[in-house]
Formats: sequence, C-alpha cells, structure tokens
Amino acid sequence: MSIPSSVTRMEKIVSLCKRRGFIFQSSEIYGGLNGFWDYGPLGAELKRNVKDLWWKSMTRLRDDIVGLEATIIMHPKIWQASGHVDTFSDPMSTCRACKKLVRSDQVWEMLETSPWADSIRATHSDAGIDREALAKWAKGKGARVAPSLALVKDPDAILARIAERLEEAAASVQTLFRLACTASAEGPLSIPCPHCGGELTEPRPFNLMFKTYVGPAATEEDIAYLRPETAQAIFVQFKNVLETSRVKVPFGICQIGKAFRNEVTPRNFTFRSREFEQMELEFFIKPDEVVQNQTGSVAQLSTETLLSDPQPNWGWELWHKYWVEERFRWYESIGLKRSSLEEYWQKPDELAHYARATVDILYKFPFGTQELEGIAARGNFDLTQHQQHSGKSMEVFDQEANTKYVPHVIEPSAGVDRLILALICEAFEEEEVADDKGQKEVRTVLRFHPRVAPIKAGIFPLLKNKPELVKKALEIRDALRPHMNVFYDDGGAIGRRYRRQDEAGTPYCITVDFDTIGENGPEKLDTVTLRHRDTMTQERIRIADLHAFLSSQIQ
Repeated sequence: MSIPSSVTRMEKIVSLCKRRGFIFQSSEIYGGLNGFWDYGPLGAELKRNVKDLWWKSMTRLRDDIVGLEATIIMHPKIWQASGHVDTFSDPMSTCRACKKLVRSDQVWEMLETSPWADSIRATHSDAGIDREALAKWAKGKGARVAPSLALVKDPDAILARIAERLEEAAASVQTLFRLACTASAEGPLSIPCPHCGGELTEPRPFNLMFKTYVGPAATEEDIAYLRPETAQAIFVQFKNVLETSRVKVPFGICQIGKAFRNEVTPRNFTFRSREFEQMELEFFIKPDEVVQNQTGSVAQLSTETLLSDPQPNWGWELWHKYWVEERFRWYESIGLKRSSLEEYWQKPDELAHYARATVDILYKFPFGTQELEGIAARGNFDLTQHQQHSGKSMEVFDQEANTKYVPHVIEPSAGVDRLILALICEAFEEEEVADDKGQKEVRTVLRFHPRVAPIKAGIFPLLKNKPELVKKALEIRDALRPHMNVFYDDGGAIGRRYRRQDEAGTPYCITVDFDTIGENGPEKLDTVTLRHRDTMTQERIRIADLHAFLSSQIQ
C-alpha cells in the first residue's frame, strides 16, 4: 500500500517512534526542548546495536584500528587551534515579526515544507500565476497561516507590485515569495520567514559551540566548550595512542561519543539536533612523498586496483577511495540498500580549506536527500595545527623510510542519530493484508535487518491461562535472553501480538502451542511455530535448534 506523500510518510514515522518507544521529545512534560531527543526502550536497543556493530567492524575485526573514549570538555586552546573558536559558525537571520531565529542558508529548504509556503505555491504553476486565486488566498487563508506576510497585511499594494513584475514572478516561485514578503517598494527584495512569512534580517555569523565554565569562578578565564565534534580528541591524543598501542602508520583511531552544536534551526525530527552522537575514525597514513621514496612510486587508481586489499605504495587518493567503498559496504551490511544511498563528491569550492577531497554519503530521507557521513582527506592540517599551538611534536619516525613526518589523515565521520533515523525510514512500510477472517487491514512493519533489530524474537504462549504453555515459553525466553534481546508477551490475541512486534521491527516470533507440549501427538513435541516478519510465513522448528538459527541470522 503506497504512502500518499513524503510529508505524510514522515509524520507516520514520527508517530510510530513515539507510540512504540523509539524516540521521545526531551523534557516533554515541560513542553520539550527544541533540538534534544531521548531514546526510549526500543530506540536505545537499536542505537546500541548500531554502535556495537560499527565498533566491532572498526576495531575487533581489524588489526590496524584502535579505540579511544575522550572527555566531552577539553582544554579551550584545542578549539582555538582547530579554528572552531574563530570560524565555527552558521549564518543566522531573525524574523522581524515573530522574532524566531532561522539559519539563513537553509531558508529555501525550510520553505519546501512550510505550510503557508505550500498553500501559496498552489497559485503558481508552469502556466504562470493565478492572480485571482492569489488575491483570494491573501484575503482569506493567508491571514490564518501567514499573518506577518506583507501580501496579507497589504494585499492590494503587494498584488499590484507582483503584477508589475508578473513575468519574473511567474518564472520563479522564489521571486514570488520574496515579492510577497517585501513591504517596502524601495531597496532589494526580502527573504521570507518560513514560520510566519515576515521579513528576515541580513545574515550574521552565529558560533555553534556551547559555552560553559570549568571551576567555581565563572570568569572569562574559566570558559570552556562542549565539544562540537569528537575528532579533535583523537588528534590531541595521537602520540599517546601511537606510543602505547604498538601500532604504526598506517593505522586508525576511532571513537563514538556525544557532540554538541547550538544549531540555529534544529529540524527534520532527529536529523539536525543540538545534542547528537558521532562515530568517527581518523586513519593516519604516510604522506605521498614518503610513500614515493620508500616504494619507488605512488599507486594510481585503475580498473585493476583491488580496493579491498591495501598496499604499501598507496597514497592518499587510494586510501580515500578505499574508505569510501568500505563505508558503503558497511551500510549495506546493516540494511540500507545501495539504491537508497548516493555518493556525492564535493566540488572544489565546497571543500574545507584543508581538504584535498571529501565524499558525502547521502541517504534519501522522506524530507530530502541528506548527508549521513562524510569521508574527508584532511591532509596533515589538524596534527600540524596542534603541533604549532601546543609546542609538542606530532611527528613520527618511520624506521622503514628512515625519516620523520607528520602523518596525513583520512576521516570517515558518521552521525549515529542520523543513521538511526535512516534505518527507521528505510525499514518503515505499510501494506494491505488480510486478517484471520479474510478482512483487509493495513499492516505497519519495520523491516530492520536482524543485526540491528532492537528485539530479535518475540516469545508467546498461545494462551496465558494454560500453565504448561506459559512454563515452556518462559523456559525458551530464559534460554535465549543471555545471547540476544528477546521479548515475552502473553497479552491479547496472537494476531495482535504479531502486529505489535511488526511495529517494533522484530524479525521472528516464536509461539508455544499445544503441539509443543505434545497434546496433539508426539511427532511435534518440543517444536514451536516460528513466524517470519517480512513474509508472515510460519514453520515448525525444534526448540533445541532455536538458538543456532537465530544466531545465524543476527551475526
């Protein structure tokens, strides 16, 4: 059964997250706190599964990456060295009418889902502007949905101005919006507030770091910051890790942890939040000139290059491409289809000043295609900056090359919360099915990969008032729960219990029935009904085989 629109789909996903205990608004009973989210029982399990899988793939299955867990508050000079104090800002505008803050570079994106903008957009088409419908809107519905819009406040004057520039307004809906929100006939056109239609002020820089104070005296000398990223901790601990872990370049340091950015306009559910979690790897490599001197050449990418098999003559370009491919493979392994992902290579004018290349892995969310992870070739900028500001050497001595150098780095940086949202969006489906009586109904299901599913199996006695069935179901639960997260449920009809687990994304349901306890003959004794979530098919399986089967699916 198809979902009517991307907006409706997202609304249904948000509703399901609340109803089934995946994600709650932070501080909800006090009205909530914008940009902050809490993960409920199912969401916490889903998030932990994802982080554990990432950590395992990075550290336990590799010999060349080690882990780190650093503090959220670090020495403020770190953020001066990294450039965050001076340059970590977004352009911010304020609505002159409703006084809300808006991130200036995201206004037009926000207007795509703004109710007032959506309703006025209906008067604009390829055939031009329906001026009669626009006038009717301005004097009717517009007063309710966009009370601060100049077109609503003074419809006759603004409609006349739109008529003067009709050809231009008809060619661009953005121009129509700007004409509709600009009160003055003099000067440039304004940009409209996505919330109320009022005029926005000129953009001004807004630093995204949260300030705090360390120690009892809240003076300027005690200012510190909540970290806006986890990467800098890895750079400042680089030498300590190198000297204590018996690793050598090329090698990586990875970390999972909280980061904080005082976003001007947090939105799109958990996608853009003020508190979030990152999974970051800094993979340190030899500079190309060292590779050249040591091996005689720097390998070039070709159709014969086996990117899954790193070689000593790899330079930064091959290492960068290697990590792009590794990250795509990992996303597919946890249930994101390749067709739902896009690979975007940043253009030269989009790159950070220190980056040689950056690839963004994008996911097709219902609200638009947005970044999940960036894989950047950062050169040696970060280590060099910390070397200069701290006065401590970040050079390594390479015995094989008989030289010293500051390593370069490839950085895959992923947002945990964005990934959780992507997995939920990918898994969410509504389909029309027939119930036990043949009646049509809509089944809501989350088709999580078993690896990430919060609950691996639901365990049900067919009837809760039959002690033999309950006893056997509890025995199965107790046998499986040391190995995986399972859920016991004896409430309601078996069909309703299946539907609840469908919405939780549980891949398998195990039902203990009268065959299990041998009441219908010995041939099915100690077997249970195993129901598959995706196909709703059922099969008999021996209780003794349950652990092996489920383990094979979730590894």
